[in-house]
Amino acid sequence: MKPLLTKTTKPFLIYVLIVLMISIPVYYFVVDTIWKSELDEHNQIIVEKTAYEFNQLKLSEEELNKSLALWNHIQPETNIEKISTQQIKRDTVYTYEKHLPFISEQKKERYRCLRKVVYLQNKPYLFTIQTNIEESHETIAVIAMITIFFFVIIVLGLLYLNRKLSSSIWKPFRNTLDQLKTFNLNSQDTVQFQASDTTEFEVLNESLYKLIERNISTYKTQKEFTENASHELQTPLAIIKNKLDLLLQDQNLTEGQYRIAEDMNKALTRSSRINKNLLLLAKIDNNQFDSSEIISFDHLLQQSIDNLGEHIEQKNISIQEDISSGVQARGNSILTEILINNLIINAIRHTAPGGSIAIQLTNSSFEVSNSGVEKLNPDFLFKRFSKLSTDNSGSGLGLSIIQEICRFHHWTISYRFDNNHHIFTVKL
Repeated sequence: MKPLLTKTTKPFLIYVLIVLMISIPVYYFVVDTIWKSELDEHNQIIVEKTAYEFNQLKLSEEELNKSLALWNHIQPETNIEKISTQQIKRDTVYTYEKHLPFISEQKKERYRCLRKVVYLQNKPYLFTIQTNIEESHETIAVIAMITIFFFVIIVLGLLYLNRKLSSSIWKPFRNTLDQLKTFNLNSQDTVQFQASDTTEFEVLNESLYKLIERNISTYKTQKEFTENASHELQTPLAIIKNKLDLLLQDQNLTEGQYRIAEDMNKALTRSSRINKNLLLLAKIDNNQFDSSEIISFDHLLQQSIDNLGEHIEQKNISIQEDISSGVQARGNSILTEILINNLIINAIRHTAPGGSIAIQLTNSSFEVSNSGVEKLNPDFLFKRFSKLSTDNSGSGLGLSIIQEICRFHHWTISYRFDNNHHIFTVKL
């Protein structure tokens, strides 16, 4: 990613470069046009002044012819010749190129020419004057060098100004970003943004302040609901379960009544488990857990395996362990323990008696695999209350909780079916 100023500066510099490149031929044509206009005026003055001076001498015709011959011989790039009245034409201004005979280098020179009829001693003469024009390629080269020079000055100036402006004008914006980076919804502290004299930044700060206030209010409401639901729902569920346990111990129950009470107890137990899991998901979504603990992952894993060892033995499941020692992670130990237990319990529940489970832990991943027959549908794998098997003892939220815990810790979980084994991998 690139800073905002860099993204705006580059197109601007490209635009300036294009404009300056276009300006080179424009400069040349403008300068050339002005130069030709000045030369035309200069030639006009020379012709008129020369004619005036010759007329002031009041020479005889013979002396005038000798003077004109001498003038044509020694005066460079001019010519005065006598014409008849039938040859009188309008003044002509034009440009042409020619080789200079007295220069050894073979190159052409441009000339601005004027052909004008003047009257000397009341007789018409054709006055031709040619004035050298500055070399065109030299003019273009000079203009190009000047343009490049100013382009370099503009680039250096823009880079310098961008740095200065970035550190001063954008300082309130960076302060706002820093405040947002350190904002923690769990602390519920109101953010105080630095005041700015820039309208856009001030509007941004006001909008963010209102947004954060609404989020804090919503967070408090959700947190209160979660806490109230946790207390208000669990208490009556616990009372009902205790009453059912007492009822099941009654010796006067008939067999039919006992089966009905037992079914009610199973449904109530499942409802209680679903309620606890939904509340847990709500707490995770509301970021109500601390994520700054240093977790001894290998110790938690070994503890879970030992606690669930009886369930593994009951189904005669062989277990293979490959656990690296000293594996640590930053996060929440309670959620991590739930993740480990859910993955292992899920493997035990969906492994046929006599099957196998493999558990592997490294510094970068945690993997649980169990033997199976058919690949699970990955589209419904982590959806809440999705049924991937006929086993109704679970709440249907185990894998969803695992996924949310991974998301909370910024871990990733993946599933694959390889060599008749369901494999769940958590990238730490």
